[in-house]
Amino acid sequence: MNNALHDLRPLAPAQRHQLAFQCFDALADGEAFELVNDHEPRGLLMQFHAYRPQAFNWQVVQADPGYWRIRIGRAAPGEASAPMPQGGCGCGGGGGCS
Repeated sequence: MNNALHDLRPLAPAQRHQLAFQCFDALADGEAFELVNDHEPRGLLMQFHAYRPQAFNWQVVQADPGYWRIRIGRAAPGEASAPMPQGGCGCGGGGGCS
């Protein structure tokens, strides 16, 4: 699963976070995958901070209108590095982030 690329754009919003966590949970320490989304995935980052704190790395690889590419890795113990999102999730939805 190391360095796999997953395009979330064709998926229904409810499936996007589920797939990201399934991919993450399958990683060994030091492995990573990338995802593509149609907007900044702040909601997903917030969920990673809530459900996998100190376990992940998060790197924005590309940030263009309609195309965001994020690299998410499983950190070795003590090596987690991920920005804390500012503001809300940014999805504009009523509580269901995509």
